[in-house]
Amino acid sequence: MKELIKNITEIYSPSGREDEVRNFIISQIKDYVDEYKIDKIGNLIAFKKGRSGKTILFDAHMDEIGLVITHISDNGFYKVEAVGGVDPQTLIGCRVQFKNRTGVLGVEGETLEDLKNNSKNLSFENLYLDLGFSCRTQAEEFAPIGTFGTYIACFADLGDRIVSKAMDDRVACAVLIENIRNMKDCLNNIIYAFTVQEEVGLVGSSVAGFNYDIDMAVAVDVTAAGDTPKALKRISMELGKGPCIKIKDAASVSDIVVVNKLKQAAQANMIPFQFEVLLFGGTNAASYQRTKSGIPSGTISITTRYVHSPNEMVSMDDVQNTVKLVTALSNTEI
Repeated sequence: MKELIKNITEIYSPSGREDEVRNFIISQIKDYVDEYKIDKIGNLIAFKKGRSGKTILFDAHMDEIGLVITHISDNGFYKVEAVGGVDPQTLIGCRVQFKNRTGVLGVEGETLEDLKNNSKNLSFENLYLDLGFSCRTQAEEFAPIGTFGTYIACFADLGDRIVSKAMDDRVACAVLIENIRNMKDCLNNIIYAFTVQEEVGLVGSSVAGFNYDIDMAVAVDVTAAGDTPKALKRISMELGKGPCIKIKDAASVSDIVVVNKLKQAAQANMIPFQFEVLLFGGTNAASYQRTKSGIPSGTISITTRYVHSPNEMVSMDDVQNTVKLVTALSNTEI
């Protein structure tokens, strides 16, 4: 499964530009599902038929955070803006990819004092992007205003721990791919929604479930870790302790029936799990709660260190147990 995660995380597909990762997912699942389709805004929706007449939707978003070019200077440098939750602190000296070209981000400063102050107070106002051009004509021809980019960060295998860009949320896409390929039979009908533009406002999930009669929706996503030195004191999620069953975050409160069914499935299959209360953020579960007349919704989260950075870290034990939990819920009476 590490090879799958490596391949899917290294794909360039920021929010709104998900074609490449969607094509990759199709290549991985097309022979293992009963049907798949692409909706009008680019969500990939796949289906497995069950026996119970009940339907569970599992969601994983395909997009990743990134940058977009907003201005080009006469000497060929760019100004950029965030696509999703990009912290400027992660960008100094960082390599990024725009189309097939590598760039580097730097900070402005005409004096040592300016440079010091700007470095302390980083923002997109004082950052610039260097793609190696020397004039506006070259820069504009290659990457005009509106061009999207993402981090360049190669996958690293540290044993149980693995590191890459875009674990949020490609690791969950890999979980659903693995479930699709290995689950030969399921009790419930399963809809797999690989959604677009989560990082810019839960866009894809807002429509992904609208045309279907869904009894339960479960977003599969990442969550912050509370196990690093002097981490946030009010969160308890740890790498290696199993998938997290979300209780709430800043966007939604998980349906208690969904929480209990996930807990029941984990306990019945001896899958380690932990409960998650996140102080900020949100997942696509919030969208499914508001779809049509409402869908009971919750989230399975994979604890991740350094979320929204070029180097996000997860535990393979947690990833494998998340696959098991998705499979277990697929075969639980709801």
